[in-house]
Parts: sequence; C-alpha cells; structure tokens
Amino acid sequence: MATFLFDQTIFGPVISRRLGVSLGINLLPNDTKLCSFDCIYCECGWNPDRKEHPVRLPKRREVQSLLRQKLIEMKREMRLPDVITFAGNGEPTMHPDFAAIIHDTILIRNELSPESKIAVLSNATMLHKESVVKALKLVDDNILKLDSGILETILLLNQPVGKLNIHTLVSHLKKFEGTLILQTMFLKGSFKGVAFDNTTDREIESWIELLKEVQPRSVMIYSIARDTPAENLVGIKLSKLKEIGRRAEKETLISVKVSG
Repeated sequence: MATFLFDQTIFGPVISRRLGVSLGINLLPNDTKLCSFDCIYCECGWNPDRKEHPVRLPKRREVQSLLRQKLIEMKREMRLPDVITFAGNGEPTMHPDFAAIIHDTILIRNELSPESKIAVLSNATMLHKESVVKALKLVDDNILKLDSGILETILLLNQPVGKLNIHTLVSHLKKFEGTLILQTMFLKGSFKGVAFDNTTDREIESWIELLKEVQPRSVMIYSIARDTPAENLVGIKLSKLKEIGRRAEKETLISVKVSG
C-alpha cells in the first residue's frame, strides 16, 4: 500500500488528531526512513537497505536555523503552533545530537512561542542512553510507544531492528517516574501468515499490568488511519477503543485519551 515520507526537516503545521496544531521536526533523512523499529503499520513504509540508500541527517545548526525561521514566520502571521513535535521519518532519538537539539528547541520556543508545548514521539528503544532520558525529561510531552504487554506481539507489530527485552524496556520507562505519556496502537490482521489482535482479553490484561507497573502520566490509544506498508491490517473501531480506554482507566486510575 502507498506510504509517504516527510520531505523537510521542519514540516507543517499539520492538524494532529492527538496533539492539535503541530509544527513538526524531522531529525531523520528527508528521502528515506531511518528507525530502530520497522513497524508493520508505519506510515513511512519499510526501512530501506542502508548499503543501497546511505542516509544524511540534518545538522544541529541547520535544525536550529530552520526552526527559528519558521517560528518567526508563524509569529508574524499570528498562527503559532499548539505544539512543536519531534516526529518524522523514523526514531528521532537516534540522532547523535538529539539532546543538544532539544536544548536548542526549548530556548527558541521560550523566545518566540512560549505558549507552545514541545513533544517527542519515540519508540523508547534509545532509553539506555542517559542523555536521551535526560533530554526527554525536559520536554512537555515525551510520548513513548508500548503496543503490547506481550513480547511476541511487540516483535510482530514493531519488528525491532535489534534485540528487544520487554523487562528491560519497562525498566527504562520507569526511569521517568510517571512523567511520560504511553502511546499504544491497536489493530488486528495477519502478517507473514501469523494472525494477531492486540485487543483480546489476554492482550489487554497484559497491557494493563504494564501500565500499572510503569505508571505513566497518561495514555494515548489509537488505530491505523493511513496507508500501511503491510497488507491485511485492520483498524479498530472507535467504540472498541473507547471500551479499552474505559477499562484501562477503571483498573489503573490513569487518564486515557482515545483517538479515532
């Protein structure tokens, strides 16, 4: 199925179903995906062969300059964003200057758009790096992925490039002591002949147990709304998502935001 890439380092603003009016920052290449996951539902498609497609990451000063220019333009037009969001063509925390770029962004935001929040959409695979954890603790909304409480389901949905241990992942998430937002994609279907559905009772029970352990500030749940690289994927109806959200709130007392 058709997928798309963000072809600019600073993109938007766009209307985000979860965040509002969002000005995006893509710390990955503008012509290919670069990620530590290869999620079967990723709107950016599959990770390419690195030998065939070498990557170029935007430089720290380049990001700083482009962001400043864009916010000056938006301020002049009186349409500053609700949020400045690190997202784009893969995992933003993989950028070697991620922490420094976060510091730059906070300074620029405070100067030009102090009412805007700063958010990072991350798959949580780089939390072994202390600099990444410290930087994420500085932003308003660090939104970290947890698509299941069952390792086999995570491996199937997220297709991690390296090894992944769910106990290590949870221990890293607990470093935030509740100052994080967990984000979960719910869907069903089949991939390479393996059927899956992360909305079953077993799946939801395992997921809720991890929510209790991590104790995030809040949870965002959603389903596919765009084209995906894998076929045979089915989105979850809004009514079912709301049911999952109500159950999670009742059992954990954690706020859950549902996006259709």
